[in-house]
Amino acid sequence: MNISMANSPLSVLTQHCGKGLKSTEEKIERFQKTQSQIDFFEGKKAELKNKHCTTMEEIEEKLELFNNYNDQIDAVKKQFNQEQVMHCMDEAKELGEKIAEAAEKLEPKTAEERRKELVEEALGIEDEGGILDELLEDMPEEALQETLDEMLTDGMVVKEELDEELPEIVEQEKLTQMYLERQYTPIDIKA
Repeated sequence: MNISMANSPLSVLTQHCGKGLKSTEEKIERFQKTQSQIDFFEGKKAELKNKHCTTMEEIEEKLELFNNYNDQIDAVKKQFNQEQVMHCMDEAKELGEKIAEAAEKLEPKTAEERRKELVEEALGIEDEGGILDELLEDMPEEALQETLDEMLTDGMVVKEELDEELPEIVEQEKLTQMYLERQYTPIDIKA
């Protein structure tokens, strides 16, 4: 009896998925190895059919070889079935790992995790590189230096403006506070 792959789930899987899981590829290799061993022993059995026997000893020897080939075919099939059980376990484990990875990626993230990812991406700390890295790679070094100088100059100007405006802002805050205190009149509900 030959093992057929024509309409098996394995053939459908390989047709639609191409190279699937590693364990599926190993299953195909085991199948091909088993099929070649079975074909070998089936060929030997076919040769026995062409062998003509004239004596009882020759017939006995032919029958013994025939039974031996059948035993070998059964042993190959048994080994294949045991390997299939192990394959199913390996494939289930591999599939479970892939599902676990996918589930981990789909887990909802906390606000803190999202914030951390955004900061890492913006600063370019993450493994894949961030937006800032991409922008800096495209800019020539002279432009980077000019931009840095502008930022430092702008920062100094803003600091000076804040230093000048700070006393005015503080005075305005005090006046607003005094005005609000005068406007407030407590109401006694008990009376």
